[in-house]
Amino acid sequence: MLDKNFVLVGTLIGSGGAVAYLGDTLRGRVKPNRVSFLLWSIVPMIAFAAQVQQGVGLEALMTFSTGFLPLLTFAATFINRKAEWKVSRFDLACGFLSLLGLALWLITKVGNLAILLSILADALAALPTLVKAYRHPETELAWPWLATCVGVVLTLLTLESWTFANSGFIVYIFLVDLLIYCVVRFRLGTRGR
Repeated sequence: MLDKNFVLVGTLIGSGGAVAYLGDTLRGRVKPNRVSFLLWSIVPMIAFAAQVQQGVGLEALMTFSTGFLPLLTFAATFINRKAEWKVSRFDLACGFLSLLGLALWLITKVGNLAILLSILADALAALPTLVKAYRHPETELAWPWLATCVGVVLTLLTLESWTFANSGFIVYIFLVDLLIYCVVRFRLGTRGR
């Protein structure tokens, strides 16, 4: 187990990738999916609130950062029109289902259930970006997704004991970001064509 301060190191590493992605969004080099990034700003904040409610400590900072930085990226897509990705019906359907998952959380107000529903909602929000990355990997930047994975691993290594409340959402973030990294880095969609 690592010292709890490594949560800060992990958050900084993940945030470094997110800030670079934000910069490339502002320059129009990447084209984030607005549906994903809007929901990626909302869902982790709900998971963060649920973690705080469940008594999760410093490791909840990673969850907070995975919500705040996508909000900045979402806003950046309105600043540079070259960074805009056309939203499809599929994107909107995923967004609607993601919001439905959030509504279920509001109805239940149970901490661990909220985290589970947040994971489901976030996964639905990730689908548009995964599809876009698969079909158009040139609109993405791979290494920031990997930076978040490194940050998450450092955060997980600080946990004295693993519970769903303190690790469920960040383990999910590791898995989805690793998947997006692989799809973009290895251009899995272009290999299949």
